This record gives sequence, C-alpha cells and structure tokens, in this order.
Amino acid sequence: MQLICQTYAEPLLKFLMRLSQGRPHTAEDLLQETLLRAWRHIDQLPGEVETLGPWLYTVARRVAIDAARARQIRPAEIALSDTDVEPVAGDLSDQVVSAHVIRDGLAQLTPEHREVLVELYFRQRSAAEAAARLGIATGTVKSRAYYALRALGAVVGRAD
Repeated sequence: MQLICQTYAEPLLKFLMRLSQGRPHTAEDLLQETLLRAWRHIDQLPGEVETLGPWLYTVARRVAIDAARARQIRPAEIALSDTDVEPVAGDLSDQVVSAHVIRDGLAQLTPEHREVLVELYFRQRSAAEAAARLGIATGTVKSRAYYALRALGAVVGRAD
C-alpha cells in the first residue's frame, strides 16, 4: 500500500484538484477516500503497482462525483472562516459617554436654544412643527438651532 501511495498520491491529487474546482481541502479528502477504497480492496487488486493507474483514476472520479452529488443534496456548507468570527456586540460605552456630555452641554445652553434642540432632535419634529409648538416663526427656529448647535459644540469641545 505504501508503494501505491508513493506512486499515485501526487498525480491523483492533481487530478482531484481539477475535479474539485481547485479546492485543496476537498481534493485531499477525495484522495484520502480513494486510497482508503484501494486499501479496502488491496487483496482484489492486481499485483503490479504500475497497472493500478486506470482503476485508481476511475475510483477517484467516482468518489468526486459522489461527493458532488452529496453536496447538492444537503444545504450549502459554511466555510470555517465564517464560523471562526463570532458577532461581537457593539461597545456602547462611547454612546453612553456622548449622551452624558450632550446632556451636560444642553444644561449650559440658554432655555431658548435648549428647547429648540429638544424639539428638533429629541422629539424629531420638523422646523415648522417645532415653530408651531414653541409659538415662534420657522426662521427663528432655524436660526436658534444653528446658534444652539454652535454653542453646544463649544461646550462639548471644552468637556474633552
């Protein structure tokens, strides 16, 4: 059996690489199955190692066909590299710190600026809706929002 492996392993592997679309692990598995079948039938094989080539290539081709059919029947396989990566929960610490910094910054704004930002960003109202709710013009809401964001940026910048 050792002489069979030494003689035919490399050529069979090249043959099986073509049949397995260049996937080395699949070709190696097919080669192992081919040589295992040869070992199981060693007593029925001809004595001359040189004459085993056609039989081994036929077995290798049939093993490859059987493996391809088996893959078609079962669901798609997931590559090992996909299962090695586990989803990691996002680190929320940055968001928590940012929320505290923004909350502290809002406390330092004028009440007019703060209420405009609360309406626009926290309650997700449009400028027209915020204007109606606050009883001021839409242009005033936009102007206050602009200056409020600049003031908040300045306050947050100092917190760093």
